[in-house]
Amino acid sequence: MSTLVFSVLITTKNRLKDLSLTLAKIQFLLERDDVECLIYDDGSADGTSEYVINNYPQVVLQRNATSKGYLYCRNKMLNQTTALYAISLDDDAHFLSSNVLQNIQSHFVAHPQCGVIACRILWGIDVPEQTISNESTLRVKGFVGCGHVWNMKAWSTIPDYPEWFIFYGEEDFASYQLLKVGWQVQYVPSILVHHRVNLKTRKKNTDYTMRQRRSLSSGWYLLFLFYPKKLIPRKMLYSIYMQLKAKVFKGDLKALQAISLALLDLVVALPKIMKSNFRLTQVELDTYNKLPDTIIYWVPKSKL
Repeated sequence: MSTLVFSVLITTKNRLKDLSLTLAKIQFLLERDDVECLIYDDGSADGTSEYVINNYPQVVLQRNATSKGYLYCRNKMLNQTTALYAISLDDDAHFLSSNVLQNIQSHFVAHPQCGVIACRILWGIDVPEQTISNESTLRVKGFVGCGHVWNMKAWSTIPDYPEWFIFYGEEDFASYQLLKVGWQVQYVPSILVHHRVNLKTRKKNTDYTMRQRRSLSSGWYLLFLFYPKKLIPRKMLYSIYMQLKAKVFKGDLKALQAISLALLDLVVALPKIMKSNFRLTQVELDTYNKLPDTIIYWVPKSKL
């Protein structure tokens, strides 16, 4: 029996069209003996589980009868796999680069201090003619949920993703934890993920205010969990001021609603925050802040 080296982890809910395309795009990976694919169907009502069972019998499928949340599913899969490396993909993302698995394994072997590979990510519906990048591998602050790879030795040394974050912020939570125990997040541009999202139309979606709310609340959770206490008041006030200046004062009333709801989320979360023991030292925070920012969007040169 071949050693299980790679695990592809996908969480999905009511997005069968996106998931079916992703599975078709990564079919070549699923046929390998050293690869498993875990899919967590978080309460879909669109036939997702039936589709996977009927078309991809090699996939390890789990399903919640009712939704338990994105982070619950991610924690379950990461804690269950026995692979050396866990590839996390959104259900609307797939690889564009070649030699993906070889590049993943060779990077981890050559960089034993690397806890997470942050992939290069192309956001958009269309694929540009030029997908080659001359960027270099470098250590960065964090990674993006839709395309990254865990060294499972690193995952075993930090707490699970905080499920009460609900959505957003969990990658930064993990990045802070990795820093505290000596692991690095490294951006590896040779591994290119296509995240099939139209960013221009996302703002028009009905969940836009919810996304803004979750983004703000998770950012404030992280501030209260990890920053030295003396820095929190000034950072919090500055964050609120910038949100008001950049959005609300320009007429975005949905942003005001998001800010208000995020503040309420923070108040509700304070008991959990007060019980935690994650705070960074000033030295650790300075080390983190000196790192290059998380590289979220890759833009082809032809689009600059």
